[in-house]
Amino acid sequence: MVTRSIRNFSRAITIARTLTRHGAGDVLVQMGVPKPVRAIMTVGAGGPPKDAPDRLGLQLSAAAQELGPSFIKFGQSLSTRPDVVGKEIAADLANLRDRLEPFSGATARQIIGEQLDRDVDEVFANFDDKPVAAASIAQVHFAELADGSHLAVKVLRPGIEERFARDIDFFMWGAELMESLYPPMRRLAPVQVVETFRKSTATEMDLRLEAAAASELAENFEGDDTFQVPEVDWSRTQRRVLTTDRIGGIPIADQGALTSAGRNLEKVARNLILGFLKQAFRDGFFHADLHQGNLFVDDHDNIIAVDFGIMGRLDRRTRLYVAEMLLAFLVGDYRRAAEVHFEAGYVPRDQSVDSFAQACRSIAEPIFDRPPAEVSMAKLFVQLFSITESFNMRTQPQLLLLQKTMVVVEGTCRELAPDADLWAIAREFLDEWVPENLGPMAKAKEAITEVADAARKLPGLVDKAELAALALAPKGLFPENEGDVPQVFGPRESARRMSTNKILYGVIAVLVIVVVIQLF
Repeated sequence: MVTRSIRNFSRAITIARTLTRHGAGDVLVQMGVPKPVRAIMTVGAGGPPKDAPDRLGLQLSAAAQELGPSFIKFGQSLSTRPDVVGKEIAADLANLRDRLEPFSGATARQIIGEQLDRDVDEVFANFDDKPVAAASIAQVHFAELADGSHLAVKVLRPGIEERFARDIDFFMWGAELMESLYPPMRRLAPVQVVETFRKSTATEMDLRLEAAAASELAENFEGDDTFQVPEVDWSRTQRRVLTTDRIGGIPIADQGALTSAGRNLEKVARNLILGFLKQAFRDGFFHADLHQGNLFVDDHDNIIAVDFGIMGRLDRRTRLYVAEMLLAFLVGDYRRAAEVHFEAGYVPRDQSVDSFAQACRSIAEPIFDRPPAEVSMAKLFVQLFSITESFNMRTQPQLLLLQKTMVVVEGTCRELAPDADLWAIAREFLDEWVPENLGPMAKAKEAITEVADAARKLPGLVDKAELAALALAPKGLFPENEGDVPQVFGPRESARRMSTNKILYGVIAVLVIVVVIQLF
């Protein structure tokens, strides 16, 4: 513990000096670091350059770029937390560029050879040593097979796992320190934020997991070409190497090329937002890094996505809550929007439903009282997060990626088709999805599934009941010749059958009652 504290405090000094050099030293004041400690930590840092940006968010972005991959990724993660860092800083951190100097082609060849147990020239007919993209965790090379197939090969940076492990330990140390020294910070769950970041980066450190994510996403869109995923080449994929088909298409950010090629930008925007909604609500598994660099457009205005290192999952109950909340806002039922938050447990029970409904109205009316093309789902989510402190709402980590991705997707769609009514597109999807999943038949089906799950546990319950009955049998509670228990059965079998029948009848009764209630 002492060694860890010394190591991380030493790291904190390096970071404090870097922040100071970029003009972001004020963040140490905001964190409550005492002035004498700040003075010690920033000795020799010097002052910020004359051309340093005047916004703290931009200063933090510049410092993160200097501090390296972990801090770039963590800064991007904090961009989803305007409730923690503020709206302006969150917006600036969202623009952090995840681009680093590439490592050599020779190093990439060495890693591929070690991972696949074959020389690169045996694996590929042609391998381009010059990477086409280099980010904080990995870089991508193009390759070809002897049959002419074109591939994209993603390779992890050497030593990246150890570097991230060291920095994440520092982030966790700092979060734990904040929670212990500043109790009000516990509401923002800094330790939970770091843990979420740790889990997401752990997935990115094993490219087999990314390959599995791509495969699952492709399976969810089987038969639907509007959102496409490159096929994984599993025979050339390992923990530090991922090989997929090389995709074609035009980068979605290149609107000039899209227009010149005759692409329908409004249709592209529609396919993108519907693709995201299908992932989030229909499947509960969504690409959570849908920025423009990861999106391409094919000849039929369909979306092609790459880079599946950051994915989000929402369980069915969360999806239902979010969908019902959005629908309540859509129809202007702010009381119901508030009730959904309470039912989901997002707002403590000691808060006022009426007051929260009033707050929902206050943030929604300015958003919806605009021309249809300007109505923003993403802005609604951001505004909802902005009122968390007033109602003592705890952070919902499972919704952070959803909010972040929705902001990015909507921003991209706005750039493609500024006049498109994105809310109408979303409403069209919700109008179909919500009744199917919140209507009486859907609830009945869910109830049947829950009871069926309970029924599957019946054998275990029977065994426990038998043990309990046997414990009572010596006391004479299960005489062989009493009641409806046939004399041919001994105490052990009589107890077992009585217990089994009672549980079975109970399950059947619950099933019938639940189905009747849901249907009528």
